[in-house]
Amino acid sequence: MENHPTLTGLLQKAASEFPTRRALSVSGKLDITHLRLQQLVDNAATLLRASGISPGDVVALIFPNTVEFVVMFLAVIRCRATAAPLNPAYTAEELEFYLSDSESKLLITTKEGIQSAQAAASKLKIPHVTATLPDPQSGISISNSGADSISNDSVSELVNDPSDVALFLHTSGTTSRPKGVPLTQLNLASSVLNIKSVYKLTELDSTVLVLPLFHVHGLIAGLLSSLVSGAAVTLPAAGRFSASTFWSDMLAYGATWYTAVPTIHQIVLDRHHSKPEPFYPKLRFIRSCSASLAPTILDRLEEAFGAPVLEAYAMTEAAHLMASNPLPENGVHKSGSVGKPVGQEMAILNENGLRQPEGVSGEVCIRGPNVTKGYKNNPEANKGAFTFGWFHTGDVGYLDSDGYLHLVGRIKELINRGGEKISPIEVDAVLLSHPEIAQGVAFGVPDDKYGEEINCAVIPTEDSKIDEAEVLRFCKKNLAAFKVPKKVFITDDLPKTATGKIQRRFVAEHFLAQISTAKVPKFGA
Repeated sequence: MENHPTLTGLLQKAASEFPTRRALSVSGKLDITHLRLQQLVDNAATLLRASGISPGDVVALIFPNTVEFVVMFLAVIRCRATAAPLNPAYTAEELEFYLSDSESKLLITTKEGIQSAQAAASKLKIPHVTATLPDPQSGISISNSGADSISNDSVSELVNDPSDVALFLHTSGTTSRPKGVPLTQLNLASSVLNIKSVYKLTELDSTVLVLPLFHVHGLIAGLLSSLVSGAAVTLPAAGRFSASTFWSDMLAYGATWYTAVPTIHQIVLDRHHSKPEPFYPKLRFIRSCSASLAPTILDRLEEAFGAPVLEAYAMTEAAHLMASNPLPENGVHKSGSVGKPVGQEMAILNENGLRQPEGVSGEVCIRGPNVTKGYKNNPEANKGAFTFGWFHTGDVGYLDSDGYLHLVGRIKELINRGGEKISPIEVDAVLLSHPEIAQGVAFGVPDDKYGEEINCAVIPTEDSKIDEAEVLRFCKKNLAAFKVPKKVFITDDLPKTATGKIQRRFVAEHFLAQISTAKVPKFGA
């Protein structure tokens, strides 16, 4: 088992080691132990089998962050089928693409259902059932599964294999249509063990989940890594992040850490300044991932909450974690760096596949048991992504003399201004260091003279009167002349993706569309 673990096996092991410890809570509503969670999962898996789900089938799940989702997700995997969680905010058209691309055989939702998803499923003739857990003492019930009596088709005989595809997600394609990423039991098991080891998660840890479970960050780093460690996870009563209940949940459930995207860290910080709590829990660490964390925000978080802020680097294709800053007892954590590779090999390669020396930028490439075997039905993408025997992340970065990774930007987002490559991340960090800028994002725009020119959009802090001239003055003071944005859009909102990421391409399209006089080419593939 040890050389080729499965996620299911790790969860069963945690339940046998820590049967009576709390695994999952819904704030103020219910608590479930590790042993009870496994019983609920096996019970739901038996129902799924009875309703015709076979190994290898793909099951789509659309839920807020609820106990029902956690149980059904693990139950799908337990019956050797593939779980495909989807974002409830998608339109019917988007869902139709995702459901058909994943070849889903069944759609499961809350009992309230979800109109857009049901419309898409019925169009594709995919059956829809609902799952509810009336209370933790009873089992989960699945509507019209035709399996009310517990059939003898129990899952106890089913053995989960490390090569079973357990999770199917689409990448948030920044430049192309989303690509399907199959992740196996081994990929997931490897990743949760990497996360558990780098953050030293144990049964004494506890966290409040603030990220959606239809993406790897919340699902793998928040939920699954906690569960395999015998630790506890609390879901907010609202079914999603709520700034007003965050700290009271953290205190009530004895949280020792949390993980979030920079957008949420900023909301938590803003609230700390406008409505501070009487006291904050003593946290072992705070983790940031999924988008770059500006050094000023990192410093303010550490100052406000008295815990080390560890920035990490992850992507769906790696089953989440690739690199992380270590806990203080294991080494320094560096502001502006995403740390060292965890449980996998990492190399910085040039376009000919040659390793670059320290301090020299190239494409960040990885390999390890956590990495997907390849995109689904996409030989073209696979050819590009797996050359020279490495998985290519599409990110540019360099390793410093301590082996810490510093990201420069996505290959496709670097701004090429007349041959000078500008890192938008660097410009963002300067913008965010201005006391009156709450959010800032730099992006490239087409330019007749230079091929590409740099612009930026900023959201001022609440009472600020900051204008374009002041932003430009500040940039000129802190950046080489060629990196200074030529135009500044002052705004109160920035377009974000479902993961809370600010994608430069969307921001660029959004603001360029406002200058209707300019002939703006669509940003292509």
